[in-house]
Amino acid sequence: MPNTKSAKKALRKSRKRYEENRRFKARLKRWIKKLQLLVADARKEYAEKTFPMVQKLLDKAAKKHIYHKNKVNRIKSRLHKQVASLGAEKTTAKK
Repeated sequence: MPNTKSAKKALRKSRKRYEENRRFKARLKRWIKKLQLLVADARKEYAEKTFPMVQKLLDKAAKKHIYHKNKVNRIKSRLHKQVASLGAEKTTAKK
């Protein structure tokens, strides 16, 4: 238990940040799952509309230091490959 006034404030701030980060991570994970389900269902037009939103949230997570920037870039890259593969599957299916 903190004894000094500044330690008490630091604890309050820490708890507040922890809760905000948890909510942000949960929101981000929900959007990523939505995007992955759209990719799995081969719903290209919806996946392409959802991907920028996910990118924006990932960039915010990196900016707020919730996730490391390299992790964010890795996630974005993998998601982009999944979304891009939808277009490739349709062109190869026509041939």
